[in-house]
Amino acid sequence: METNGSVMSLPDGEKTRLSSVSNETSTRYGSVADSLPTDEPSTVETTVLSPRRSYITVAVLCYVNLINYMDRYTIAGVLLSIQKFFDITDSTSGLLQTVFICSFIILAPIFGYLGDRYNRKYIMIGGLSVWVVMTLSSSFVTKSYFWLLVLLRALVGTGEASYSTIAPTIIGDLFSGAKRTVMISAFYIFIPVGSGLGYIIGSSVASATGDWRWALRLNPILGSLGLLLLAVLCPNPPRGASDAHGGSTIEHTSYLEDVKYLLKNKSFVWSSLGVTAMAFLTGALAFWTPTFLSRARVTQGIQPPCNTEPCDTSDSYIFGVVTVVTGILGVSLGSTISRRLRDRVPNADPLICAVGMLSSAPCFFFAIVLASTSIPATYVFIGIGETLLSLNWAVLADILLYVVVPTRRATAEALQIMVCHLLGDAGSPYLLGAISDALRTYQPDSHTWSFRSLEYSFLLCPFVGVLGGLFFLMTALYVTKDRKNAELLTAGVCDPVDPPTQFSAIAGSTDC
Repeated sequence: METNGSVMSLPDGEKTRLSSVSNETSTRYGSVADSLPTDEPSTVETTVLSPRRSYITVAVLCYVNLINYMDRYTIAGVLLSIQKFFDITDSTSGLLQTVFICSFIILAPIFGYLGDRYNRKYIMIGGLSVWVVMTLSSSFVTKSYFWLLVLLRALVGTGEASYSTIAPTIIGDLFSGAKRTVMISAFYIFIPVGSGLGYIIGSSVASATGDWRWALRLNPILGSLGLLLLAVLCPNPPRGASDAHGGSTIEHTSYLEDVKYLLKNKSFVWSSLGVTAMAFLTGALAFWTPTFLSRARVTQGIQPPCNTEPCDTSDSYIFGVVTVVTGILGVSLGSTISRRLRDRVPNADPLICAVGMLSSAPCFFFAIVLASTSIPATYVFIGIGETLLSLNWAVLADILLYVVVPTRRATAEALQIMVCHLLGDAGSPYLLGAISDALRTYQPDSHTWSFRSLEYSFLLCPFVGVLGGLFFLMTALYVTKDRKNAELLTAGVCDPVDPPTQFSAIAGSTDC
């Protein structure tokens, strides 16, 4: 089959014309062009970026991803000081993360829809502009206006919703195959790195200035630089360029058809459930671990309880360093294993995710139960567990990119983000805080029981990790077939919305 619009011979004598960039014709998924190409020019972009420009684009996207995750966990790094400043309970503290994720959930599908249809560069710039303003504004909230801090943190989700749904699809349109895996790995390695730096920089700035609010003012400055780099250096590549060698000519379908297609994609559904379990686990651990370890030190008599701010943030700093190191190690190891196994084991990627989740669960269990007796042992098990979890970051993104057709990837990213946050880390920080508060009522004035109540609520996390591992095992059953289907759809062989046609049979598959 040629991709320049020439006629392809079929066994039954029928002939179909597959559109391409060169003949400036676009067709619906798998549709048959029985007539000659129309004279109307295609609206598909055909610009092919140079490798150098593509690498620069990935570097800019990685930088902004770093800043996004730094900001997300800066609050967790100074949580003890925030609790003392506003005099709030554990469950109320958890709301700071919950409202942020909730706005993320609401806005992600909207940005996903826009990202599949309009200029992705402008969408990211608009969202990040709101993020910079809201983040900076939150640092000026006074003691009697905690509700305003909650509102501003919710609005901060605008920037992340616009960016997280769209940036991976741009990378997916710039690279394919092994290069795509490497670039996606580079992008996702900044999730744990940025998260860790959020703890480190947040706690360091708060300690140096004696005011936790200064920790929130650094990220908008760095974010403004990222905004400038996006505007100057980041292009809006043709959707499906890496899959179609210059630009996808798949016509956009309705949002309802997109959703129906994704719900029928079993790999997407099961992997999204696995990501949800992972989000629940990482969200709870990331938000509460520094506070949990600080209370463990008080229980062991290593440090006195915090009665006035600024509180001791040493555990935020240490936990941040551990997160950075284990994140780099885990993402690099996961992507390397994926590249080496993928040709020999077609479903290697979801199996890697399953092993990572299932193996991390006992590590986190031992970290939780050992915290009352040995802080170093707790950090060892946290490090091992985080490394195993980090195996999944780049691999998960790669799964979504190769089981979903190019013009539906932003919608897929958005729906996956919505589900994983709605059922995952939107509620887990608040849920653990609420359980801790409920248990704490039995001995409200005891520092030891303050630690124990949070410890018991933490024990929910390993069980969720096991559940996530099982979801990824289910993904492994379907990923090979769904990946082949996506390749056929991108090539214009069959239609994901209409019933299977003779073209899927010609291609040697009836899966489409």
